[in-house]
Amino acid sequence: MIKTLIFDFGDVFINLDKQGALTNALNLFEIETFPEELTAINSLYEQGLISTNEFLEFYQDNFPALDKNSILDAWNCILKDFPSHRLEFIQQLKNDKQYNLILLSNTNELHIEWIKNDVRFYEDFKNCFNKFYLSHEINLRKPDTAIYDFVLKENNLAPETCLFIDDLKENTDSAALLGINTWNINPETDDVTQLFITNKHLF
Repeated sequence: MIKTLIFDFGDVFINLDKQGALTNALNLFEIETFPEELTAINSLYEQGLISTNEFLEFYQDNFPALDKNSILDAWNCILKDFPSHRLEFIQQLKNDKQYNLILLSNTNELHIEWIKNDVRFYEDFKNCFNKFYLSHEINLRKPDTAIYDFVLKENNLAPETCLFIDDLKENTDSAALLGINTWNINPETDDVTQLFITNKHLF
């Protein structure tokens, strides 16, 4: 029986434009592909292992023609709208008190600050969850299985009683290795509000 629902944030609740952001960044930085060094820095930042100032200084040092605002715009342009019907969905789940609700997101300080400023109901959303885990605050990042193990142990959860919802298959695959039930949601065709219809075999 499912007792705990563990949700990703991006492309589950808030819409993302991953391809658009990638294209914009490649054009801005005048590169054809992202070098490993940039990917590594981004990963460190999402794990909270470098500060926002260090992150921005790295990009300014490597792309001196760009000012800070251009880098910030490129970093945040992935973030789009947060449909209100998804907020209503998670609020209803909170009010029903039938499930333990956890958020588990790969994110970073700059993205969360943007969301706080641009999503007027962010605090209402956050308050729907029993636990709210952001990668840069817990120094762990999906798809490393250590992040799921951390959530399970901290909340004394049996993996078979949990359902994890994420848009990236590498993330749901790694969670499944620990015995967690998963839904690899497709943001093009699925909506989190269809949770109980799409996964009715689990409930």
